[in-house]
Amino acid sequence: MIFKESERLKSIPPYLFAEIDLIIKKKQEQGFDVISLGIGDPDIKTPDPIVKELCKEAANKENHRYPSSYGLKAFKIAASNFYKRRFNIDIDPEKEVLTLWGSKEGIANIAYTFINPGDIVLVPDPSYPVYKIGTMFAGGSTYNMPLTEENNFLIDFKKIDIEIAKKAKLMHVNYPGNPTSAICDLDFFNELVNFATKYNIMVCHDNAYGDIYADQKYKPVSFLNAKDSKEVGIEFYSLSKSFNMTGWRVSFAVGNSSMLSSLGKYKSNVDSGVFNAIQYAAAAALDNYEEYVDLNNKIYNRRRQKVWELLDKIGLKYYKSYNTIYIWVKVPNDYSSSSFAKLLLDKANVVVTPGNAYGEYGEGFFRISLTINDEKLEEALDRIKNVF
Repeated sequence: MIFKESERLKSIPPYLFAEIDLIIKKKQEQGFDVISLGIGDPDIKTPDPIVKELCKEAANKENHRYPSSYGLKAFKIAASNFYKRRFNIDIDPEKEVLTLWGSKEGIANIAYTFINPGDIVLVPDPSYPVYKIGTMFAGGSTYNMPLTEENNFLIDFKKIDIEIAKKAKLMHVNYPGNPTSAICDLDFFNELVNFATKYNIMVCHDNAYGDIYADQKYKPVSFLNAKDSKEVGIEFYSLSKSFNMTGWRVSFAVGNSSMLSSLGKYKSNVDSGVFNAIQYAAAAALDNYEEYVDLNNKIYNRRRQKVWELLDKIGLKYYKSYNTIYIWVKVPNDYSSSSFAKLLLDKANVVVTPGNAYGEYGEGFFRISLTINDEKLEEALDRIKNVF
């Protein structure tokens, strides 16, 4: 029997990365050796001490019971200490930290927590698809904030329609950004707080890539470094990219205590919290973050340089960012984002993500992910070079 999906589910497009997985699988079934530069899933293994901590805590029978939906105390203390050392921000571990099943879950559920049918959410374009999809599931509508190369892919608050701003309830922000890899400074975050305060808008900052940078010169700040930021919003910090823990599904949100209390209230009704052993291991990761981040960044910096060299050689222009695990590249003349991605798939068996998959303002670009081992990355680059 075939059962009808809900109208809510039918209203959304297929999830981008699930579609990429299907494309890769189909090509592989046809006998092709496909190399994917499309998905931001680190190939570097989770550091051994973190895994050992998981194994130790998984052997403790006390951790086999239901965890708290609000998070393990030890993990929240580690998150608080991390924010003090990394960003020099004081965080109350009891009231200003909430454990999440990865940032994706938190971003999606923040919509169910605060958005009523018809509410407006401000969303950057191009951006991570879940900002829009979460809003749609909750019955809200999104208003695109264009990210353009001319403005270094920063939100231009002056171009947001005043009547929309007055009605908007929540805004998603993401710096360093996916897919553009753009970064902002503290002045931008201060402007963001002023805008949100003026129009009574909640801010949700996605800080998934805050610890991937070339050197200290490009080390990002936190949204919570901005004056009065806790009054208007929260920040999602993910362990997925910084600690190579995408499959572990653990992150946390920090900031406005009222927003976090409400999100925790929602989560307590729909999930039973993150396995305590994973939270203990995540706490160990945060306690030793400098060592792990430095190792990751050496690898990503090396790969970034390889891709830049290839793009320079074949004449493709790109946004030169020293942050994130992505490179945002302009498609050649006479191609759209989709047609060029299809060309690379057909001619080189290399998967890249077309920019228009992240929104209308992503058209004209494609995204390369650095989450593949050096040998495969070099092979993929050679295949792309041969297309030209």
